[in-house]
Amino acid sequence: MTLHPIILAGGTGTRLWPMSRESYPKQFLALLDGHSPFQATLARLSGLDGAQPATVVASAEHRFLVSEQVGSGGFAMRSLYLEPCGRGTAPALAVVACDLVQDDPEALMLVLPADHDVPDVGEFAAAVAAGSVVAASSLVVFGIEPRWPETGYGYIERGAAIESAPGCFHVQSFVEKPELEIATRLIESGRHSWNSGMFLFGARAFLDELERFEPQLAQDARAAAASSTREPGIRRLDKAAFERCRSISIDHAVLERTRQAAVVPARFAWSDIGSWDALWDRGTKDAAGNNAHGDVQLHDVTNSYVRADRRLVVGIGVDDLVVVDTPDALLIAHRGETQRVREAVERLKASGRTEHKTHRLVHRPWGCYEDIDSGDRFRVKRITVDPGQKLSLQWHHHRAEHWIIVSGTARVTRGEQTVLLTENQSIYIELGQLHRLENPGKVALKLIEVQTGTYLGEDDIVRVEDVYQRVEARQ
Repeated sequence: MTLHPIILAGGTGTRLWPMSRESYPKQFLALLDGHSPFQATLARLSGLDGAQPATVVASAEHRFLVSEQVGSGGFAMRSLYLEPCGRGTAPALAVVACDLVQDDPEALMLVLPADHDVPDVGEFAAAVAAGSVVAASSLVVFGIEPRWPETGYGYIERGAAIESAPGCFHVQSFVEKPELEIATRLIESGRHSWNSGMFLFGARAFLDELERFEPQLAQDARAAAASSTREPGIRRLDKAAFERCRSISIDHAVLERTRQAAVVPARFAWSDIGSWDALWDRGTKDAAGNNAHGDVQLHDVTNSYVRADRRLVVGIGVDDLVVVDTPDALLIAHRGETQRVREAVERLKASGRTEHKTHRLVHRPWGCYEDIDSGDRFRVKRITVDPGQKLSLQWHHHRAEHWIIVSGTARVTRGEQTVLLTENQSIYIELGQLHRLENPGKVALKLIEVQTGTYLGEDDIVRVEDVYQRVEARQ
């Protein structure tokens, strides 16, 4: 049986706002010793004997983030499935399973969220090896020994040991995220583990159980797999077909209902990096219990997490705080209350603000841009175009643009004209004029863009040609 790691890289990580945003969520942030949780998950696969390169499931919006982090880390990827919308883990895994069984009816799926921290690669590999003994016919869940009565995790009650598979147990029951009093009792029982959200099962066994409990979802997932389009290394799911799939987690769809569930109580350290408290817990602390990042000075501060992105942050005489300072947002919360960051993000959405979605610094496949200033009928950006890259050939309904080259060389297409510009030169793009910006050089192209017009949103782009095959109206 061939082991296929499936990395689920969707999600927005709202509880790690303001660093995590919809356009650049926590799984891609350099939170773990300079590496992202997604890259750490890919690196963890090196300890698994005979495993195939990872299959990654991610939002279509994050296609280029995934590709860049795979490439920069020197990792291999078997395939990238692009979701046009979020439908939960069960539909995503069902689509992948449908494809796998066509090529390998005995394929094993090792399902790993991209945002977990598992530093002990050896213990992780040992747990996978233990679960592999029964995974062809059982749906294996990896359980984590609970360290405190956590109310944000589900719990698994283990039943009798599986005699043919040392270290594996039948699942007696699943418990939804409990109240504190119930969580305390579960820990005291000695029979319960945290549900890690990591699974191991045969693709065929999973589809059989899905057909039993969610036959309509199984049918819709097969249709979504059949209608997906193939590009080299990429499966792009059809939006209409995927939206017909019921939005549901694999836990609710199958695991909590099947009689084939098994649990491997894992020995490795684990965190889902689900909050700022979790990052404080795993981080290196000073003698006062503080975990600080960036330009931070603390005086009589204890048991706090402080992160400064760009400017000096000074703390005096406080305890048990989380302070996260980014260029466009500042979070201050008591430790123990950071699960509620999600509530604040929902209020930002409801009020029509954009800080939940993007940073001031926005990454694009050709480079990045940063908003500097904006006001009535104007917007100013700092743009960086990587060597050899180019933006789409495009025009705008509502705005004109003025580009000033700061450093590097720009090749600019403007209507029928193509010109080369260097440092201190500028060019004006009229409203409605077809244009393109390229960097033909070997160093980064940096420029200032001044937009003027009646509407300056990112969706005012009409693409005529694009080397990155972007279908949505985004720059």
